[in-house]
Amino acid sequence: MRDCIHELLGHAPLLADPFFAEFSQELGLASLGATDEEIEKFATMYWFTVEFGLCRENGQLRAYGAGLLSSYGELEHALSDRPQLLPYEPSTTCIQPYQDQDYQDTYFVAESLTDAQEKFRRWVATSLSRPYEVWYNPHTQSIERVTSVDQVGSIVSSLQGQLIRLNSAVQKMKF
Repeated sequence: MRDCIHELLGHAPLLADPFFAEFSQELGLASLGATDEEIEKFATMYWFTVEFGLCRENGQLRAYGAGLLSSYGELEHALSDRPQLLPYEPSTTCIQPYQDQDYQDTYFVAESLTDAQEKFRRWVATSLSRPYEVWYNPHTQSIERVTSVDQVGSIVSSLQGQLIRLNSAVQKMKF
C-alpha cells in the first residue's frame, strides 16, 4: 500500500507535467550505454532529484521529489532546519552518499526545475564516456543511437520542420 501511495501522490502528478516528464526521461536516456560507475552516479542523481529534489519558486523552498511529496514526515523534515541543504550541482550531487532507511541528512536545492534540467544537460554532455549520443524519436516511440552525421542531419531536418510549424502557429496568433 505504501508503494501505491508513493506512486500515486509522488510520481504520477509530476510525470503528468510535460517539463518534469522530459527531465525524468533525460535521466533515463543519459544512462543508456553508461558504465557501471556512471550508472551509480545516475542512480544517485535520480535519488536526489526525482525522489528527494527541492527547488526554489518565487523565493520559497519547494519540494518536487516524489519521496518528499508522498511522505509528510520526510517533507516536514526536509523543510526544517535539521538537514543540510546544498546547491544542486550535478557533479557533487551524483557522488553524495545517501541512505534509504531514514530521512535524508542532505538535500540538494535547484534554483528552479529549469535550472536543474539545464545543469543536468551540461553535466551529461561533459561527463559521459560513451562515444555516441542517444535520441528519443517521438514518431517511432523508440530510442536511437546517434552515430553518423547523416543521422544528425535527419534529426535536425525533423526539428526544423517542427520549428516552422511552431513559428506558423505564432504568426497566426498575431492580430
